[in-house]
Amino acid sequence: MKTIIEPFRIKSVEPIRMSTPAERAAWLAEAGWNLFRLPSERVVIDLLTDSGTGAMSSEQWAGVLRGDESYAGAPSFFRFARAVEDLTGFTNVLPTHQGRACERILCELLLRGRTTPSGRRPVVPNNAHFDTTRANVEHGGAEALDLLTDAGRTPGLVAPFKGDMDLARLEALLAARADDVPFVMITITCNTNGGQPVSLANLRAVRALCDRFGKPLILDACRFAENAWFVKQREPGQAGRAVRAIVREQFDLADGATISAKKDGLVNTGGILLLRDPELFRRASDLLILTEGYVTYGGLAGRDLEAMAVGLGEVTDDDYLRYRVRSVEFLGERLLAAGVEIVRPPGGHAVYIDAAKLCPHLPAERFPGQAVACALYEVGGVRSCEIGTVMRGEPAPMELVRLAIPRRTYTQSHVEYVVEVVTEVAARAATLPGYEIVEAPPALRHFSARFRPLNAT
Repeated sequence: MKTIIEPFRIKSVEPIRMSTPAERAAWLAEAGWNLFRLPSERVVIDLLTDSGTGAMSSEQWAGVLRGDESYAGAPSFFRFARAVEDLTGFTNVLPTHQGRACERILCELLLRGRTTPSGRRPVVPNNAHFDTTRANVEHGGAEALDLLTDAGRTPGLVAPFKGDMDLARLEALLAARADDVPFVMITITCNTNGGQPVSLANLRAVRALCDRFGKPLILDACRFAENAWFVKQREPGQAGRAVRAIVREQFDLADGATISAKKDGLVNTGGILLLRDPELFRRASDLLILTEGYVTYGGLAGRDLEAMAVGLGEVTDDDYLRYRVRSVEFLGERLLAAGVEIVRPPGGHAVYIDAAKLCPHLPAERFPGQAVACALYEVGGVRSCEIGTVMRGEPAPMELVRLAIPRRTYTQSHVEYVVEVVTEVAARAATLPGYEIVEAPPALRHFSARFRPLNAT
């Protein structure tokens, strides 16, 4: 059948407060034209992020009631740890309150205070670091280096694995500066360039280079199940494999992983740090106790661990993944049909509008992505996220606006509404003003900066 149906029934609903363009214009100004600063009840359709914004299943809510809140050794932790081991093969498992806590611990262990024989800063290669990953790497004193393929940096190009790492550039880096590289990281799927997947062939090749140069390989595996689904659908020889088998191979190729379970863990909070090296795991455990909580709860309640244990099973279900990816494709197809350029093909968790194409009159320093994001909110109450020069803190290779779809939250009619809003904004794109930053912190400025449209007094 061509019609996309949600493979679930709705047992509980949350009201949406409708608003007018005039109200939203006033609220936007009050928030300093930063969508992160808006109270969520002033948003009609919230596509700011897919992180922690999904709906949990009836089985997950049953797990919440089963949660044991003992400080140490709760059975909820052991059920969680077994679920992680069954899925990933890792036996050294640490829970954290969310993914960036995993990144912070990893970077403190492998980067903080590190010196290199060359006297230069350490460098951490990735296909493309996302915002908190880049910030944690740089806070650790290292350079965060993106090594996407040329295809991955070309929004309009249709290719199956635009998240792949450029193997030639990685090999050249390791050959020239191996002592400066403490570890190699690869993000699946690659959020920064449109939620694009990484092939197993590319992961295997990166693993081989890491083995050749003696470097650990760390996965940023927030969307490991979506990546595995794309591998199953697109990579030669993978169609007959179970998603869980592909997920397991992805993790088998790595020495460690950071996971925000707020994505493919299908929960509202939680993270997972996986480390194969026993000594590194011991040191990470010490840091976890210092900053997050004891090793069997890691800053979470037992009920959160129970919900994660269930979610890690549900996320590899074929019916769920088929619906998840197809509904995002549907949004992308409708926008393309309306003449709105996006990163092609659509990713697994979001559609990314090419703001540079939509607003050619706005140079990077006038933040075209921010202009489009503000217009989407004012016109229809749709909250999105700029992925470009604002977020990067310097001119970005692509100026994008991410429409991130929360898991199991919105229906197809909501998606149709989003298409209508984007289409209306596209029709008036030539009139959108540029923006300037009024105030901003030195790092991760997109979360809290204040802006001003350039036609405002």
